[in-house]
Amino acid sequence: MLVRFAYLAVSQAFAALRLLPMGDREKDVEILALRHQLTVLQRQLGDERPRFRSEDRTFLAALLSGLPRQTLRRIRLPVSPDTGLRWHRDLIRHRHARASARHRPGRPRTIVSIRRLVLRLARENPYWGYRRIHGELAVLGIRVAPSTVWELLKAEGIDPAPNRSSVTWPDFLRSPAEAILAMDFIETVTLTGQRQYVLAAIHHGSRRIRILGTTAHPTHTWVTQVVRNLLMDLEDAGQVATVRFLIRDRDAKYPTLMDQILQSSGIASVLTGVQVPRMNAVMERWVRTLRTELLDRTLIWNEAHLRRVVRVYERHYNEHRSHRSLVGAAPLRALPARLEPHQIERLDIRRLDRLGGVLHEYRHAA
Repeated sequence: MLVRFAYLAVSQAFAALRLLPMGDREKDVEILALRHQLTVLQRQLGDERPRFRSEDRTFLAALLSGLPRQTLRRIRLPVSPDTGLRWHRDLIRHRHARASARHRPGRPRTIVSIRRLVLRLARENPYWGYRRIHGELAVLGIRVAPSTVWELLKAEGIDPAPNRSSVTWPDFLRSPAEAILAMDFIETVTLTGQRQYVLAAIHHGSRRIRILGTTAHPTHTWVTQVVRNLLMDLEDAGQVATVRFLIRDRDAKYPTLMDQILQSSGIASVLTGVQVPRMNAVMERWVRTLRTELLDRTLIWNEAHLRRVVRVYERHYNEHRSHRSLVGAAPLRALPARLEPHQIERLDIRRLDRLGGVLHEYRHAA
């Protein structure tokens, strides 16, 4: 507002300088022309009042402050004389208020860096109350009163710790990503109309997908054996000690014995809500990718054919396909070193087709 007022004052000062060489007759003509323009604008606006910015009010109040009320009533203004006088009173009141605030005794304002630190601690630790935040500031050598921390949180509309300490589902999924597996069934149909089921699991941290098996009859015995095979695979990969949760839906295909087997390895089953696929969003997103890139573009002959194509896609997904969450890397392939400009000019890229051209992989020529 101050910058806009300064610009307005300077521009009007130059306009006043332009009036100096003008004669009285020229000024009278310009005044009459401006009065007529104001009449036209008021006729177009009708009952609607013109809108003034704060810098416009300040400029008009300063300009009209030295004129008596009788003169103001004779001048054709876009507002009433009483309004102009009220603007001037508000300007004087605001100036006195700012002057008194500078000399007002009392406790000094908290510096901005401390305020930002308090808000950062509250944002990064939703279960911390103002007393806990005050203690952490003391550890950092920052001396403020607990009431100051409380006032800063209240001013920003931050609720007390019990009201903001509940962990949301997205926060739960992001924080222990290395400890989370997700599992789901994918249903497809062969050319003969037979339903086939693919059971897959994905690791949240690395985004590595594991095709656990395919079958037309996902019995409890079959699922139990598949879960045992998964645990052995995790043990061979050295991940049994890090995985702590397995997210799955409430499908009746999962037997109770499965949860007991997982619990014996220190893995707790986390069940999603009824008809809430977002609670298993990472797995559901992979299912959509599988359908878009493979199943919707492939005619499945039988179970053996389905098993072969999903195994090929598993290798493609884990070893070649780039992932946005991994900044372009693949679960089992790191990003290569950046090429220099002279190397890019001599590039020879070859395309490798998988599954008859359904999947394309691009590599440097040997």
